[in-house]
Amino acid sequence: MHTDANTTNVPRRSHKDYYTALYQAALTFTSSLELDQVLQSVVTSITEAMQVDACVLRLFDQETGQLHLSAVYGLSGQYLAKGPVDITHSAIDSEALAGAPVCITDVRVDKRFQYQHAARDEGLVSLLCVPLEVHGEAIGVLRVYTKHETDFNEDDIQFLSVLGSLAALAIENARLYEGVRSSYQGVIGALWGTPFTSM
Repeated sequence: MHTDANTTNVPRRSHKDYYTALYQAALTFTSSLELDQVLQSVVTSITEAMQVDACVLRLFDQETGQLHLSAVYGLSGQYLAKGPVDITHSAIDSEALAGAPVCITDVRVDKRFQYQHAARDEGLVSLLCVPLEVHGEAIGVLRVYTKHETDFNEDDIQFLSVLGSLAALAIENARLYEGVRSSYQGVIGALWGTPFTSM
């Protein structure tokens, strides 16, 4: 990718650095089956591993067409309250849900970005967005942001895509666990006639 005088790269990592960060992130993702903990560990680990300023994970609701905020690291409450994100108004997320990573050098001027004014107020500049996919189906998106113009290269894209795949599997496992636990508690409650509370 071309880099001009006003554009910088994400701090360059060697392949060894990426492998180490990937291994550590994978351990973090699988350290819990509690969905909220999994989601928060994903955005925190990715922000640290990629040395970016913020990371957001949104899960897709097929019924409403919206991407619901599920976990965030590095963004203010004011920015997060900017409004709903739906695929009819967000070309970035539409592309990502179709399976294509999206890089934007300056979200403040790119018309594909839904909330340009909010990005300016937050100080956000560049973005990389990848899909969260399980068994070939997109369940959401991962976005990372920097506060300076950044030229994300192929290594960055591949790294975040792999992390997205691992995160999607961790999310799916946590959802399955919650479903099994809920069913178990329901059965126990029905047998004993009282709500079951796990220890």
